[in-house]
Amino acid sequence: MNFEKVKWGIIGCGDVTEVKSGPAFGKIENSELIAVMRRTGKLAEDYAKRHMVPKWYDNADELINDPEINAIYIATPPGLHKEYTLKAAKAGKVVYVEKPMALNVNECEEMVDACRVAQVPLYVAYYRRAQPRFLKIKELLEDNVIGDVRLVSTIQYQQVSEKEKNMVNPPWRVQPHLSGGGLFYDLGSHTLDILDFLLGPIKSVSGYASNQSGYYEAEDLVTGTYQFESGTHGVGQWCYSAHEELDVNKIIGSEGTISFSTFGNTPIVLTTKNGTKEWSFDPPKHVHQPLLETIVAELTGKGQQCPSNGETGTRTNWVMGELVKNYYAR
Repeated sequence: MNFEKVKWGIIGCGDVTEVKSGPAFGKIENSELIAVMRRTGKLAEDYAKRHMVPKWYDNADELINDPEINAIYIATPPGLHKEYTLKAAKAGKVVYVEKPMALNVNECEEMVDACRVAQVPLYVAYYRRAQPRFLKIKELLEDNVIGDVRLVSTIQYQQVSEKEKNMVNPPWRVQPHLSGGGLFYDLGSHTLDILDFLLGPIKSVSGYASNQSGYYEAEDLVTGTYQFESGTHGVGQWCYSAHEELDVNKIIGSEGTISFSTFGNTPIVLTTKNGTKEWSFDPPKHVHQPLLETIVAELTGKGQQCPSNGETGTRTNWVMGELVKNYYAR
């Protein structure tokens, strides 16, 4: 595809679209936000007025079939990603879908197949792949500053929020039929995806998941090991019912270590025999914008390619599914 301008429609203009993504569509050259959709029409209308979007809908099919729109951003919970992706692909529209890509790897594969048949691109909103902070880590690895990569370790701990303790009306993020799993699917997916970006695909996985807090149905603890196609080993711990907040990744090589957080704004730390170096980056105001810039550049024939697509998103879903399958097979 070679558009003069990418004209977007958003399905599901909720919280994530207020600052993280929505405003970025109109701040990129050759990109424009044409319409938004939410099932509650008053909320869709309110969003459109506040963000100066020309059109709003309360029906997804009407937005998908709007002839002025050529690209759809699906910002709903994952339980609806496959349905809307298949409809958008059938209508010949480019698809940009929130993460995680779908409820499970089978749905991801259906989405990839549908977009391939329709000959439309499929992108996934793992936006860290295009942010300068993570591009710096990739540059350090490509420059071989830590030698041969041996191991990557991840520790992510989080306390239970009051909302997650609501057993009567829990957030959608901890309802597996809407999210695919628990907070591991919502948050842990970011780390697994950025490791795929930095170190290449994972080829084998072994994990264990359980719920120890009892506040909701989904898993709240995941531990696992994995091996990348490169031979690098990985080990991860994700606990969403801990007493502390912790977010640390370490890539350990034969000549040094790179430490960084997935969600925080702490410096990237490189440790070698020559000492320690640090790099700090201010987070983008609209965290999706760097990735969206690569999508628009690709769609308008500027030569750049988006680093997050249906194939990479499917790989992340597969790894997550392998890590938690014992829990959902019970």
